[in-house]
Amino acid sequence: MRVFVNEKRRALAREFSAPRAGDAGYDLHAIDDSEVAPLQRVALRTGLHIEIPAGCVGLVKDRSSVASAGMHCLAGVIDSSYRGELKVLMINLDSEPVLIKAGQKIAQLIIVPVLTEEIELAARLDELSPSERGEGGFGSTGE
Repeated sequence: MRVFVNEKRRALAREFSAPRAGDAGYDLHAIDDSEVAPLQRVALRTGLHIEIPAGCVGLVKDRSSVASAGMHCLAGVIDSSYRGELKVLMINLDSEPVLIKAGQKIAQLIIVPVLTEEIELAARLDELSPSERGEGGFGSTGE
């Protein structure tokens, strides 16, 4: 994976490096201070331009410490063809404003392979193979 780190990110002295052994994700840091009001959505800049390998996708996921403060990641799919600055779309679900500081870890990026295969369209629903779950939706597999 190739990564370009912009000047603002470099000035914060926050390195972008591979996850530690046993960790799944790359840490993403905010490069600007931001006060996020309750229910406000913000696109937080990371200062990173990432070339995700072909056949993979980047998934932006919550960090537990940030989520416990009420901040939640939204729209977290980064395609391998994207070359713009990686931004983390977040929403404050808490009843109080949340202060994000420049240099703070805000999310994590997990790189996973994408399964792409030819699609065969079924003409009728009964052409789909049966399964134990069938059409069972929310809550159908237990409590």
